[in-house]
Amino acid sequence: MLITGLMIVVAYIVGSISSAILICRLVGLPDPRSTGSKNPGATNVLRMSNKATAASVLVFDVLKGTIPVWGAYFLGIEPLWLGLIGVAACLGHMYPIFFGFSGGKAVATAFGVLLPIGLDLGFLLLLTWISIAKSTKYSSLAAIVTVGLAPLYVWLLKPEYVYPVLMLSSLIILRHKDNIIRLYKGTEPKISKYKV
Repeated sequence: MLITGLMIVVAYIVGSISSAILICRLVGLPDPRSTGSKNPGATNVLRMSNKATAASVLVFDVLKGTIPVWGAYFLGIEPLWLGLIGVAACLGHMYPIFFGFSGGKAVATAFGVLLPIGLDLGFLLLLTWISIAKSTKYSSLAAIVTVGLAPLYVWLLKPEYVYPVLMLSSLIILRHKDNIIRLYKGTEPKISKYKV
């Protein structure tokens, strides 16, 4: 139980390292929390700069979720607790202790959390996100649909992880409440609106 508690704390701390803010500082871009959608994530960095910079943010954000969960998995921690470790990593991204508790939506980090379940799941999630994003041009809608379908995919592939994934999916969807309202009103910005 001590190791599990320690892993939850470690996951939160790792999740609190905001790659979007740090990389933007490194390359001389404004704080992503003050520009565009004001979300420190890969999509907003893409709007602000270019694909290479956004891709580096994406990779780091995914790893923030994968590393703690994979480490906990190899330590033999039970699935339910693995889910809480994944939630802690996402909460770190959303409310980072190093950046005034002002973070992002944790979509990429959640993807990283789910990757250790299996590459087949990762492929399904990626395919879903790309399909929705390409057809609608809404990054937020793609994220909401993808995390909404994640528990179903997990139930089909590895049902023992359904409850942890339900926790994670609920957290991400709640974090997108403002996007859901803007989507309903038709005021949500599209990916294609921005020059890349």
